[in-house]
Amino acid sequence: MGDQLNLKLSTGELSQNLSGDVESLNKNRPYNSKLKTIFISTGEVSGDLQGSLLIEALKRQAVAAGWELKIVALGGDRMASAGATLLGNTISIGSVGTLLEALPFVLPTLKLQRRAKQYLQQHPPDLVVLIDYAGPNLSLGSYIRRQEPQLPIVYYIAPQMWVWWSNQRDTARLVSIADKLLAIFPEEARYFQNQGAQVSWVGHPLVDRVQTAPSRQAARAALGIAPEQLSIALIPASRRQELKYLLPVIFEAAQAIQAKLPQVHFWIPLALEIYRAPIEQAIERYRLRATVLPGQTQEAIAAADLAITKSGTVNLEIALLNVPQVVLYRVSPITAWIARYLLKISLPFISPPNLVAMKPIVPELLQDQATPQNIVQAALELLLNPNRREQTLADYQEMRQALGEVGVCDRAAQEILQLLVKRMKDEEE
Repeated sequence: MGDQLNLKLSTGELSQNLSGDVESLNKNRPYNSKLKTIFISTGEVSGDLQGSLLIEALKRQAVAAGWELKIVALGGDRMASAGATLLGNTISIGSVGTLLEALPFVLPTLKLQRRAKQYLQQHPPDLVVLIDYAGPNLSLGSYIRRQEPQLPIVYYIAPQMWVWWSNQRDTARLVSIADKLLAIFPEEARYFQNQGAQVSWVGHPLVDRVQTAPSRQAARAALGIAPEQLSIALIPASRRQELKYLLPVIFEAAQAIQAKLPQVHFWIPLALEIYRAPIEQAIERYRLRATVLPGQTQEAIAAADLAITKSGTVNLEIALLNVPQVVLYRVSPITAWIARYLLKISLPFISPPNLVAMKPIVPELLQDQATPQNIVQAALELLLNPNRREQTLADYQEMRQALGEVGVCDRAAQEILQLLVKRMKDEEE
């Protein structure tokens, strides 16, 4: 798949080509032609993280090329801190599952979409980047394609329909929207290329993020954890529904682990400040020896002997930090029944580490299997069985090979800016 999907693109080559193209285009142009606007749309906590990493890389690459970039976005606080002007904050309006879970967020999402469309009508950007966030971004992308057919659209981190959803209509819709799809997984790249998309595999951005992560020793020192202290990271929620469906079973399991291993201490990174109260109330209710850590997810994970966690992007971060984990996924019983029997959705795996390797690297407990008893059993196996633990770490290393080399965000940024250069060249001809 290498050359066909640009897997071996050199950051140096791309950067050199980009600088040359921009210098050529900027000759005989007024200064303000160097100011370019990129609109980025994403949602939820993970999208905000990926968006912030991309914005930082876009700004680095733009400076090297002699451009000034303005980033306007639907996203979250991380993206704002990275330099984006937010039209609306989307990190608290995401949902797991379908149907019932998504209903409370329909109106807030439509309101933000309307605001974005009004802005785009009045201030057309030079390029659009859509990051994950399937339903809203497919809708917004379709609107942009109809209204501004010449406007370049990049889809970065495609919705995982290539794994869990065989709706060819949505797949065809995404392919028709995107001038370029930047894939983070090799199988994602293969799937969308076979569907007719223009694809480059850039690798997973978390490969870059963990380069600056603290070591186990540094994380423990920062959090005041003694070297011999048994520490477990609990990661119950980045969405409201996960508080409802996952927090009780995770905390009940933690209570049972605490009874068996009295020396344990739990560390709970806080995804959103609005979750602090229900989490602290649950800590008191279950009488856990636990500490809530706002804004210190990497430290909590890196310091841990084990993570008990919701499914999602965080599973990859945990794997890249070499921490064994137990992964949980639960939605409402009605949604689960509809998905299984009406929509016929069949998942080989739910967590990214298992999906990348297509084998059960980490234990997954889905729906009815996500019970406190099963969590305790899986957790103790990873904590107390050295062979099981060593096998997990070995599998992590194998999985790591499919996530690409360091420099992911810069490669993605260069692909995006190259598309912008192409548009400028086309306009001159």
